[in-house]
Order: sequence, then C-alpha cells, then structure tokens
Amino acid sequence: MKAMTLAIEDIQRARQVIKGAAIRTPLVQLNVSDAPARIHLKLENLQPIGSFKIRGAANAMSSMSREELARGVLTASAGNMAQGVAWNAQRLSIPCTVIAPDTAPETKVRAVERLGGRVIKVPFDRWWQTFTDRSYPGVEGAFVHPFDDDRVMAGNGTIGMEILEDLPEVDTVLIPWGGGGLACGIATALRALKPSVRIYGVEASTAAPLSASLQAGRVEVVNYTPSFVDGIGSRTVLPRMFELARELLDGAKTASLESIAHAIRVLAERNHVIAEGAGACSLAVALSGAAGGGTIACVISGGNLDPGKLARILEGA
Repeated sequence: MKAMTLAIEDIQRARQVIKGAAIRTPLVQLNVSDAPARIHLKLENLQPIGSFKIRGAANAMSSMSREELARGVLTASAGNMAQGVAWNAQRLSIPCTVIAPDTAPETKVRAVERLGGRVIKVPFDRWWQTFTDRSYPGVEGAFVHPFDDDRVMAGNGTIGMEILEDLPEVDTVLIPWGGGGLACGIATALRALKPSVRIYGVEASTAAPLSASLQAGRVEVVNYTPSFVDGIGSRTVLPRMFELARELLDGAKTASLESIAHAIRVLAERNHVIAEGAGACSLAVALSGAAGGGTIACVISGGNLDPGKLARILEGA
C-alpha cells in the first residue's frame, strides 16, 4: 500500500495560497570554478523568516477554518517551523505555542518570541513524542505538524516547481532531511514534472536516521549527537515519512560536520550567502562529489545561524 496521498494539483493550489506570505526565492549558480558539478543554490534562507518553513506553515494554516484557529496554534520545532507558524499566527492575530527541544538555539527561540510566540522547552525525547501525539498536555490550539502533513508538504513542494522553471536542465536535486516534509514535498513536484531527476535527502553524519533506515529497508533508530546542525537530524524517521522517502527519493547522502562547516564558509566567501548548518548540508554533499556530476540544485533550506557560531565557523573552528 502506497503512503503517497499528495498530488501535483495540491502543490499548484498551494502556490496561489502562499503568495501573500512566502517569496519566490532566487536560484543562483555557485561561484566556484573547480566544483565537481555545475552547482546551483535555491536560496530559501532569504524567506522573511530565514527558512523555507514559511511556505508549509502558510499553506496549512490558510486551509484551517476560523473555528479551528480560534484557540490558536501549536507546533513542535527546533526553531524554523516555530518561526513559520509564529509568523503566520501573527499575521492572523492568533496565539502561537511552540514545543522546542532543550537543545534549540537561543537565536531561534528569541526569533519566535519576537513574533509573539510562546516557547516551552522540553527534553529531546519528549519533544519528539509531540510529533506522534500531535498535541501537548495543557496546551490548546490546532496542531501544525512540521512535516507529516500533506498541506505542509504541498507548501514545500512549490520549491520544486520553482527549481524546474528556473533550471529545467537540472539532473540532481539535494534536499536537507529533517522530518522529511521538505524533501517529500519537493520530490512530489519533481516526480510529476520531470521524473528523470535524481533526488537525494541529505543528512549530517552525526544524526542520519534516513540513511540508516533506507539501507536497512526498515525504520531504524540511530545515535544522535547534537551539533551546530540543529535544523535537521533526529534519532529515527516516522513510519509514513519513511514510506514516502522510499517512493520518492533515489536515496540519502550524508556529510560530516567538517564538510558542512566548509560549505558554510564557501557560501559566505563565494556567494555572500549566510546559511545554517542544515541549509549548507546539501552543498557539502555536492562539493564532496557524492551526488555525481551534471547540473545539481542544492536547496539552501535556511540561514538562521547563531552569530557566535557563524563567527567561529568562518574563523575555521
């Protein structure tokens, strides 16, 4: 039985819905002459909240009734989806509560609070449990799932349509894998419009459950090491997202923390782009040659990196 219920028509509708929230981000060539492929960058770090998450949050919340939204909204996020939901909640003048892991960077927490959101920090395992429960004790509000929601994935899928319009000759697309909503949304659009494109989810090697699960042919639990790559990575993959990945992706690639830090430096020095660890992971894989040659599009999913960490990375730490 197939897990896919999302269709290209859902993504096309989402494109119209999110126009007032998300911007159409540029796709530019990487300014590196000796790269192993012709690499292009889809700059989702330039969204109003510094992340692609504004797309899925806008589409999901726009589809909710006024009655659903009356009690506000609730999400679970390490930072970027929290900002996406908080930004749209502010636009709709409704309360927003975020359940965040206690490892969430203060930069992202403060950004949510500036948008009027309330943040509740909990241990990592309790935070992950919220994705399954789709609620949190004592907190009211319509739950906006950060990835396992067709409406969220449809919003994310608009990125795939834009990539093909701006780079029709693309051979490979590399997409950061956190919960899977970004990769599966984009892949749905690509499979419908250009089935020949190779699509890979990318993970940091210190938190790579998708790679392990695809290799094993079943959902696996892996060791998770917190790092500056906080926008992606977990101990496991939700069952439905694993099935979607098997249907839609050609596989998964991993990058070391060192190579991701290098990619952040390359983006800053060569393209004057600030990316967080999750956002630079796709470029790290492309620069390593692991995704092959030809024309590659790297989704730079976000740019919300703590200034202190950015400074240390740029210094080579």
